[in-house]
Amino acid sequence: MREHLSEKVEELVDGGMARPDAEFAARREFGNVTRIEERSREVWQWPRFESVWADLKYAVRQARRSPGFAMTAMATLALGVGANVVVFSVLNALILRPLNVPEPQSLYLVEHKEHASYMQSYPDYVDYRDGNSTFSGLATFDTASTAIRIGKVTLKSYGYLASGNYFDMLGMQPAAGRLFHVSDEHGANSAPYIVLSYGFWRERFNGDPNVVGTTVDLNTHPFTVIGVAPREFQGTEIFFWPDFWIPMVEAGQLGYSPHFLATRSAHNLWILGRLKPGVTPAQADENMNALSARLAKAYPAADDDLDARLVKPGLMGEVWGGPVRTFLAGIMALASLVLLAACANLGGIFAVRAADRRRELAIRMAIGCGRKRILRSLLTEAVLVSVAGGVAGTIFATGLLRLLSRWQPIADFPIHVTVLPDGKVYGLALLLSLVSGLLFGLLPARQVWETDAAQAMKTGASAGPQPGRVTLRDVLLSVQIAVCTLLVTGSLVALRGMERSLRAPLGFRPQGAMVAETQLNMGGYAEEQWPAVEKRMVEEAARMPGVSAAGVTDRVMLDKDCCGDESVYRVGTTEFRSSNEAADAHNFSVSPGYFDAAGTRLLAGRDFTWHDDEHSPNVAVVNATFAHRLFGNAPAVGQHFVLWGGRNVKEIVGVVEDGKYESLTEEQQPAMFFPLTQETNSNDTALVIRSERAPAEMGPALSKMLTGIDPSLPFSLRSWAEELDLALFPARAATAALGIMGLLAAMLAVTGIFGIAAYSVSRRMKELGIRVALGAARVQLMQSALGRPLVLLGCGSMAGLVLGVLASRLLAQIVYEATPGDPVVLGGVVLTMGVLGLAAMWIPARHTLRIDPARLMREE
Repeated sequence: MREHLSEKVEELVDGGMARPDAEFAARREFGNVTRIEERSREVWQWPRFESVWADLKYAVRQARRSPGFAMTAMATLALGVGANVVVFSVLNALILRPLNVPEPQSLYLVEHKEHASYMQSYPDYVDYRDGNSTFSGLATFDTASTAIRIGKVTLKSYGYLASGNYFDMLGMQPAAGRLFHVSDEHGANSAPYIVLSYGFWRERFNGDPNVVGTTVDLNTHPFTVIGVAPREFQGTEIFFWPDFWIPMVEAGQLGYSPHFLATRSAHNLWILGRLKPGVTPAQADENMNALSARLAKAYPAADDDLDARLVKPGLMGEVWGGPVRTFLAGIMALASLVLLAACANLGGIFAVRAADRRRELAIRMAIGCGRKRILRSLLTEAVLVSVAGGVAGTIFATGLLRLLSRWQPIADFPIHVTVLPDGKVYGLALLLSLVSGLLFGLLPARQVWETDAAQAMKTGASAGPQPGRVTLRDVLLSVQIAVCTLLVTGSLVALRGMERSLRAPLGFRPQGAMVAETQLNMGGYAEEQWPAVEKRMVEEAARMPGVSAAGVTDRVMLDKDCCGDESVYRVGTTEFRSSNEAADAHNFSVSPGYFDAAGTRLLAGRDFTWHDDEHSPNVAVVNATFAHRLFGNAPAVGQHFVLWGGRNVKEIVGVVEDGKYESLTEEQQPAMFFPLTQETNSNDTALVIRSERAPAEMGPALSKMLTGIDPSLPFSLRSWAEELDLALFPARAATAALGIMGLLAAMLAVTGIFGIAAYSVSRRMKELGIRVALGAARVQLMQSALGRPLVLLGCGSMAGLVLGVLASRLLAQIVYEATPGDPVVLGGVVLTMGVLGLAAMWIPARHTLRIDPARLMREE
């Protein structure tokens, strides 16, 4: 290059030009020496890596020079990415992640096609197992509770009843001892063996390997511990972590009917199968339905509605899986909106940043830096900041997920939610961070591309936005406010729905009532002994000081084990098929005094008495929906109905108010109540007492009374309001999730509005100072400085409100009685966004009102 320059200089000198002028002209004609050097090195160096590394170092220097900008951008993206990491981790743990068993992709649950119910009978299972041609193995299981006595301690425990081939079909190997097999089963009560879960073994037996071969008592029956399940195996349902597994043939020892294994109408089992290699779910579905049709013809009285469909296991099939998937899909959509709001905020920040750096960028272009190189530098800075924000959000989300994984929503029930992030979650976090940085780092591209270097160096940073001109920053802020308003609407809808759920007519009054639950078979009581023990509980509880009413029920309304169903037919029915049933009603066995203890209103007729026993006519109390469905507007008291199979005729002696039995969101369901002295529907016993005394005072007295009746019976004792935790869990989860989303959205709205307002004021300080010097009033000054952010706030809020109303169908899948059109909700949204806007613009407004025109003029 020196040679070329020297030759050019000599040529110009020979032409008559002075040497200094010739040297200057030669350098100008030759061009940018540094740029030529860089292009020359690209022949033998790695320019991409070198230039990217230089861009990265430059981005770090810029972030250190503007820590406020960097921290704001990182915090904004951390909120968006963190919210999505939390929600996606839950979605991944509950839906995407397969069961922790060998080859989980080939496992399927066999459900009823029409009813979305897992309920199958043991004879159905045997026929499916032996008659299908598409599964390499079918196993059945059911959850069960039992009193387990370890040494001198008796506690209530939960586990699985499972067919003998359960572990072999899953391909599991024991951590200690052995697992049970089909060869262990030789008929009812022939395999008194128990396999402990790894966690239960560590917690209750201190991980003692010598426990194998010892005996524990389950419901006073001895069972031999034969092994411990592997550490990573927590059963075949994601939420429910069992303490033990025992063979299905021992169902009678856990309180099931002695004829359970032979009763085709006892539908309460899961059937889980593994497909043969090469068989598709559609082929298996067709094969199982063909088999179901043959079984329905062979057993018309029991299985006229028998059908099958295959669903993935893990969430109790479609019973929980459908609602959980819908809920998580809705929450994931809302989390995506939080990220969208964060990205819009981030885009606005980068746009403002690029506008403020117009002079710097113009100087770089003037000295030979290409526009593409400047864009790459800005993009590198955006990606660096976004990745840093994504990492911060992921770390924060991981901490929240660890707390969530340790949370047990129901104290005495083994529900666990393990949602620790894995590689897919971290990959999503990185992808969201990179995409956010790339997408919104490119937003200033048009500004850079259209920059006039000479003009930018003369004028410096850009002035404020021109009146009537819509800028990119305006669009981004409007989108952000609209999204934030939608999320705030969702959170207020959730709060309103929660408030409605707490005031919903339940058909009972949980306030002032306590519930003591047990299973009498855990104490070794035979079914014929249950009424006497329950009567003693009621009578002794009624005599306790402060107790106004006491009663017993076999199923607690809105409890985790509620409810049983039974087909009801009109008198005169001869063919007891599902097509002929008058209603499918919930059934309860209750004692006299239960309705008073529960706070259930009697609308007509009478309550039960202790004289309604096996020597008296069969009677029932029904709810209003049951009475209307069978008898229309005619009085129901004195009418009769028949249960499935025509085994008995019930006379209605009373009608009570409707209630909520399985969930708060259910439609009105028919229900019937029987005297526990005439018919028992389950082996559960729940003593309900009503008292004006506080639960903390009443609890010990009630526990002492029950221990006096039988010290070996394990009782779970709590107020009925606490008993509703599971029923209220979906509403509370939705309220918490949407509330957090709304809070994040509010924070983003505040930062976005504050940023645009502060930028608008800072870019127009000179203009505003001149206005003040010319005598502008404060109102005019505020209107000029903050009018634009206020207009954007109003437009974005209105758009968000409209989106909230349109999203009512989605919100209805997440919260109880979602009504975005509720005036209270709409008023709350308007008030919230107004308060957020005023809070965000408070500091810029103060700066506007404190403008000193003299000082500004001196500085200029």
